[in-house]
Amino acid sequence: MLGILGGDERCPIARSLDVLGEKWSLMLVRDAMLGVTRFSDFRERLGIPREVLTARLGSLVEGGVLERVSYKPDGGRSREEYVLTDAGRDLAPVLLALGAWADRHHPSARPSDLAIVDRETDEVVVPAAVVAATGRPVPLDRLAVRGV
Repeated sequence: MLGILGGDERCPIARSLDVLGEKWSLMLVRDAMLGVTRFSDFRERLGIPREVLTARLGSLVEGGVLERVSYKPDGGRSREEYVLTDAGRDLAPVLLALGAWADRHHPSARPSDLAIVDRETDEVVVPAAVVAATGRPVPLDRLAVRGV
């Protein structure tokens, strides 16, 4: 696919951006993580044009990040909502890291009042450090790219 970058399919960042790199996509994932599932609610929260929202939700479904699920309210017609897949939920650390990066390097004069917390302990969570496959923390200045 690699429509956005036309890049090498071996590059995992290019493949990720192919699914998530369009404007609004990560904001839709963020809102889905906050529990938003309905088209009208995404539209109201983000102020996104209807046709753009339709396209972005379709791309996220096609990319396996969201899934369309039919539901029928009592006395109403059948409708669809959008729920995160396992692949979509796996983006939580990515969004945490992006948010932490913005707070560190592009702080806002109006900081967010949102905090991501452990549901059981109410403890604020932060993105994890870079770790080796064994779980050992690795300092950023020791990272290298192999096989390029």
